[in-house]
Amino acid sequence: MYTAHTDRYADMPYRRTGRSGLKLPALSLGLWHNFGPDRSVDTQRAILRRAFDLGVTHFDLANNYGPPPGAAESALGEALKADFAPYRDELVISTKAGYLMWPGPYGEWGSRKYLLSSLDQSLTRMGLDYVDIFYSHRPDPETPLEETMGALHTAVQQGKALYVGISNYSAEQTREAARILAELGTPLLIHQPRYSMLDRRPEDEGLLDALDELQVGSIVFSPLEQGLLTGRYLDGIPADSRAASDSPFLNSDRITEDLVQQLRALDGIAKTRGQSLAQLALAWVLRGGRVTSALVGASSPQQLEDSVAAIANLEFSDDELARIDAVIKS
Repeated sequence: MYTAHTDRYADMPYRRTGRSGLKLPALSLGLWHNFGPDRSVDTQRAILRRAFDLGVTHFDLANNYGPPPGAAESALGEALKADFAPYRDELVISTKAGYLMWPGPYGEWGSRKYLLSSLDQSLTRMGLDYVDIFYSHRPDPETPLEETMGALHTAVQQGKALYVGISNYSAEQTREAARILAELGTPLLIHQPRYSMLDRRPEDEGLLDALDELQVGSIVFSPLEQGLLTGRYLDGIPADSRAASDSPFLNSDRITEDLVQQLRALDGIAKTRGQSLAQLALAWVLRGGRVTSALVGASSPQQLEDSVAAIANLEFSDDELARIDAVIKS
C-alpha cells in the first residue's frame, strides 16, 4: 500500500492560476508519451508516486494520449484506484478533447457532441466523477466558437469539470473564448501553449500578453522541445533517441550542426548556474512568474527528479538572459 511522503509540500512552489483560487505546482506531470501498454506498469506507477512525493500534484492528460489513444487515461485510472484514492482531493487531474479519437464526423474537433461524449469516455477510463480541468485541445475552424465554449460551460454545469481551459489557440482566439465564457458565467482558467527557449511563439505572437491582460493562467507543453533541450543531442543523434526514430514530433533533419552548436552553448550557460541543460530550459520558461506551470514528461522516477530539481534556481540575471538570447539568435 502506497503512503505519500509526509513532506511532499515542503519544497515545490505553487502558483495561483490567473485570478482563480486554484494553485498549480511549478512543474506538472504530463502523461503524453510514457503511459500505455508498451511501458512497464510498475515504472508508470513509480513515476506517479515519485511525482506526488515531490509535490507534483497535477497530472495532465488528453483523450488521445497513449499510444494507443485512451491508454494514458486508463493507466492513470488504475493508478488512482491502486495508490491515490485517499489523495484525490490533493490532486489536480486534467484532460482534453480535440484531436481524433474515433472514426466518423463526431470523433474529433470542437462540436458539442464530440467534446461532451469524449469527456464522458475519459471519466469512465479514469474511474472519476469529475476532472479538475477540461480543455478544448485545439480550435475548430468550422464549429462556431460559441458552441465549443458552450460545451465547456456545460461540462462545469454538469459537475464533470471544475474548471475549463483551451490549448493551441491564438491570442485573438483566446480573447474571444474568454469573452464567450465570461458571458456564460464560467471563467477561462488556463491556456496550454507550446513554449520553450527554442519556440517563442507565445511571446512573439502576443499570447502571453493576452493572458496577462485577461488574467488567465498558462501551463506550457514541450518546454524541453521534444528532448532537444535535455542534453541528449549535444554530440549528435543517439541511436536510441526520438530523433533517430524519425518521430513525427522530432526527426533527424531537425538536428543540424548549427542547432548542436546552439545546444552546446546553452549547456555551457547551464553549467555556470549549476544546472543541467534540461533544468535551465525549465527554469527559463518559469522565469518571472508569467507561466503558471511547465509540463514535463518522464520515462523514469530519476528523470522526473532531475526535472524537479530545476525549481532550486528559477532566477536569472539580465546578463544570463542576454547570453541565452544571443545563442538562440545566432
